[in-house]
Amino acid sequence: MQPETATLTSRLEALARRTDPLLPANLAEPDRAMLRDITVFAVVLCAGTLLAYLATISWRMPFPRDGTTLVVGRDFLHFWLYGQAAVSSDPSRFYDQAAFNGYLSTLLGPGYPGQTWSYPPSVMFFAAPFGQIGYFPALLLWTAAGVTLFWHVASRYAHSLELDGKLLIPVLISPAAVFCVMSSLLVGAFLCLDRRPLIAGVLIGLLTIKPQLGLLFPVMLIASGRWRVFWAAAVTAVVLAGGAGLVFGPQTWVEYFTKSLPVQNAVMADPVLITTPFMPTVFMNIRGLNAPYGVAMAAQALVLIVALAVVAYAFHRHRNAPPYILFALFLVCSASFSPYLLSYDLLPATLAAIVLLAAGGLDPLGRRLAQLLYWTPVLQLGLGTFHIPGPGLIAPAMMVYLLLSLRHAEPAGSPRPIRASAAG
Repeated sequence: MQPETATLTSRLEALARRTDPLLPANLAEPDRAMLRDITVFAVVLCAGTLLAYLATISWRMPFPRDGTTLVVGRDFLHFWLYGQAAVSSDPSRFYDQAAFNGYLSTLLGPGYPGQTWSYPPSVMFFAAPFGQIGYFPALLLWTAAGVTLFWHVASRYAHSLELDGKLLIPVLISPAAVFCVMSSLLVGAFLCLDRRPLIAGVLIGLLTIKPQLGLLFPVMLIASGRWRVFWAAAVTAVVLAGGAGLVFGPQTWVEYFTKSLPVQNAVMADPVLITTPFMPTVFMNIRGLNAPYGVAMAAQALVLIVALAVVAYAFHRHRNAPPYILFALFLVCSASFSPYLLSYDLLPATLAAIVLLAAGGLDPLGRRLAQLLYWTPVLQLGLGTFHIPGPGLIAPAMMVYLLLSLRHAEPAGSPRPIRASAAG
């Protein structure tokens, strides 16, 4: 190559890097293009959705409502009420469905849509401080704390992979970025898994307040022989559950198992299928076709068994694979495992999708699956509204893809770990 040509090429490459300041300089153009497109579309969708949502809000304090008549913050209302229940004389009373909805009618006025009280009693420890201040200030504080904590943890995770933390921008404006605090615990656990095993175990134990996010952790820890993490998690979970029983009364656990869990199962079996747009699971996709509850649950059970086996195999036989591949595999297995999973529970999987693309090396199928994984909440909302299946199969498809890619993945610490290119 002539010196002049080499200089021109260098200048063009430098210009490309300045044009895409968030993207690693050594990314192949297909990976760069997909990340760029995701970011642009996410910004447009986030801005458009936010403006449209704000336009529907009735700012009647202390509980502003959106266009659907639900309180702004929706699920946070439950968390806030757990905080109030924590300091009441009867913390378990809202596990009674009629009592809970009766209280909502008193608080918000008659006709508020029926709600369920679904979290375990241990969540009251975390909700108590928020329940002692007004609802809207508590919502703002929770949101700010969640975004800040997730950015901090996810940035450290990206840094551990030598990726620019600015790549997290499309994650934070993704459709799944709602319940950041719980997602931070999960990402933080992976970040500390081998560096600070006791802290990782504590974070995993804390995830029992939202159990569907961490059901596969015991399998992963046993399969990979991370016994210090396992026992730290077990002790934390036991202390948290026992502490809730001591502080809030053992009756809270009795009410949770005898009243709350059956109600959640009834929601899953609901013939009206009002939760179909919000649950991107195999079970809910099949239920959306008006398939019998038993048929949908049998299909979910099959996927559950496969996901469990994949985690056990991957973390036992391929423990030294690139951590970000194992991270992504665990998350899509977790998303495939549970029949009860809300769209915002996919935030860690959204992070994994962006990391997979930023690491580079995915073949066309892998890039497409990563893109679909990122957009799963939007796809589920759009298709689920009309009971059209499909989004619930994205996580299982990515699970199979990443499992096959492990055969070709280079060990952790190699100059260019990966990639799933031979799996397609």
